[in-house]
Amino acid sequence: MPDLTSLIREALMERFGEELQVGDDLSGLDGLARFAAHRVHRRYAARDVAPDLLRLLCACALSAPSKSDLQQGDILVIRDRVKRDAIASLLTEMPWLADAPVFLVFLANGRRLPEVSRMRGKPFPNDHLDLFFNATVDATIVMTTFLHAAEAVGLGCCPISVIRDHARIISEMLELPAKVVPVAGMCVGWPKEEGSITPRLSLDVTVHEERFTENGLAGKIDAYDRRRAATRPYRIQRDTRRFGRSESYGWSEDKARQYAVPLRADFGAFVRAKNFNLE
Repeated sequence: MPDLTSLIREALMERFGEELQVGDDLSGLDGLARFAAHRVHRRYAARDVAPDLLRLLCACALSAPSKSDLQQGDILVIRDRVKRDAIASLLTEMPWLADAPVFLVFLANGRRLPEVSRMRGKPFPNDHLDLFFNATVDATIVMTTFLHAAEAVGLGCCPISVIRDHARIISEMLELPAKVVPVAGMCVGWPKEEGSITPRLSLDVTVHEERFTENGLAGKIDAYDRRRAATRPYRIQRDTRRFGRSESYGWSEDKARQYAVPLRADFGAFVRAKNFNLE
C-alpha cells in the first residue's frame, strides 16, 4: 500500500511550494491523495468509456450540493463522432478533444425552475441575474464533482472552458433552448500517460485568514513565477510580435499577455439572447 501521507505532502509541495502537515491517523487519506495529485489529461488510450460507467459518474456528479436544492446544473453527453469532430473543428488549438472517446458539456439550466413555477401556477418574480448566477454555480459544482468521480475510477479529464468562445455556435449545434447555456466542456477518457502536476499560486496568496489581504503580492507573484518556471516553463510566449520576447517569461507575464486582448466580449449578449435577464 502506498504511503499516502508522503504522496500528499510531496504532491502539495510540488503544487504550492509549501510543506503541509498530514496526520497518519487522518481518515480519508486516499481521497485527499487524489485531490492533491490531480492532473489534467490530454492524451487518451483507444478505449471506450462504458455507458453504464459514464451514467454512474453522472449520477455521482449530480449528487453534489445544489443551491436551495434547485438542481440547475445539467450534463450533456456527446459520443457521436460527427458532433465531436464538429466541436473539435472550432477548437483547433486543442487537438486532444478529437481523441477523447466522450465529450461532456456542463449546462447552466435556468429554464426548468420557471417552467416548474408555471406548471404549479405560481408567479416567478426572480428572472434576474441571480437566476443565471445560481445555475452557473450549480453547473460548475457538478462539473468539478464529475471530474473527481472520474479520477477515482482511473479516468482522465480535461475541462474545456474555451467552448464559450463559440457559445452561440455550440448552443445551436446542441439545440440548447432559451435559458440553457454551456458553461464548459470536458474531455473524458482512459489516460495514455500519467500527466503532471501544475504548480499553483502559494496558499498565502489565495487563502485568507479573518480578512482579505494582498500584502506583498508582487513579491509573492515573482516567487511563484520562479518556482513554476523551474518545473513547468512555458514553451511558447504569447504575442511576441506585439510584446517581444521576455527573458523571464512566467505565469504572470503569460496571463497579462493573454488578457491584454478582449476575450468573450460578446458572451453577455449571447446570454441575454438566451433570455436570461442579467439586471
